[in-house]
Amino acid sequence: MDRQAAPEPPGDAEPVLPSTWFLPSAVTAELDPDRRDGGGGRVRRTLRDWVVDFGFFLVAVVIGLIGADGVAKNPALSESTVAIDQLIGAASCAAVWLRRRWPVGLAVAMLLVGLVSDSAGGATLVAYFTLAVHRPFKYSALIGGLGVATIPVFFWLRPDGETPYLVSVVLTSMLILVVLAWGMLVRSRRQLLIALRDRARRAENEAALRAEQAQRLAREAIAREMHDVLAHRLTLLSVHAGALEFRPDAPQAEIARAAGVIRESAHEALQDLRQVIGVLRGGEAETSSGRPQPTLAALDTLVAESRDAGMKVVLDLRVADPAAVPAAIGRTAYRIAQEALTNARKHAPGAEVTVTVAGAADEGLTVTVRNPAPPGEVPPVPGSGQGLIGLTERASLAGGRLSHGTRHGGGFVVEAWLPWG
Repeated sequence: MDRQAAPEPPGDAEPVLPSTWFLPSAVTAELDPDRRDGGGGRVRRTLRDWVVDFGFFLVAVVIGLIGADGVAKNPALSESTVAIDQLIGAASCAAVWLRRRWPVGLAVAMLLVGLVSDSAGGATLVAYFTLAVHRPFKYSALIGGLGVATIPVFFWLRPDGETPYLVSVVLTSMLILVVLAWGMLVRSRRQLLIALRDRARRAENEAALRAEQAQRLAREAIAREMHDVLAHRLTLLSVHAGALEFRPDAPQAEIARAAGVIRESAHEALQDLRQVIGVLRGGEAETSSGRPQPTLAALDTLVAESRDAGMKVVLDLRVADPAAVPAAIGRTAYRIAQEALTNARKHAPGAEVTVTVAGAADEGLTVTVRNPAPPGEVPPVPGSGQGLIGLTERASLAGGRLSHGTRHGGGFVVEAWLPWG
């Protein structure tokens, strides 16, 4: 075949399966380039090739013997002409074994030999068939067309005493055209087989790429989840630890309460981290990690934790039944509120935060978190903005949208809409 197979990664050559013994070498060379001698030379013949080559050799011999017998019975030819014709036919039959290596050269040689020898007729047909199988249509059209064009000249120079001139020309021309058409059909079937195999390989590669991309997206989702959860927990730890540091003379009850919040937050952070590591190791979905995921019904608990950390939070929940919200949408709304509260705690400490959740089925769920400007100067926080990027992606993946920005007077607002229904 003309098209070269794509090189494969080097490695130990695998043993040839018995099934490839019954495939043409031109096909096996495309399926397994290692079958080429020297990594890119001629193709080693398979068992099928040897059987087919021997069969074509027998066909060439049988047709050549029929032609030689006809030449011997032709009274218009001398004995020396008959002997030369038969010798040329024998050499042509032997040349059939070279048909795979030089299909074009053999076809051209048989085209010329066919002008002077009846005994080479079988080898000529085999050469035409081989040309049509192993080379593109332009070669078959050119050489086959020349072969058909020389038939009237051949029978005019060497008429058949038993068959009329016109019948001989038509039958021989049709025979050549049928052989060429048969060869082109075989070539097209081989190309179809290789094309289907290439398509299957591309489909496998695309499936592997899609699986790899899905794994990457899952890792990114886990990273966002880890940022949202741990940032909230660690912020609580930081707030209470800072309160203990700057108020060592606080009442004993307040110190105990802060220590309890620190312990509980640390425990929750460790649980969240174990969950993330478990998902990374096992590749399971977060819903099967063994720990229930927060939904919109847990928003009261989140606000209570923030208030325990010293924040001023106002919750305005306008959803009749939070438990009726789909788990995925409720979890996304919870994470948006959680990240927004974490950002308000870091960037606007002491400011009152208002969390508003409203919506109904077939209308969508709206989450709004607002806070005014902080009462005092706030030092810049490194890494700011990453959480909002993650929230935007999370809302987009859920089929919703999220916007955020500063308000008049220095405040900040996060607004999200999620589909529900």
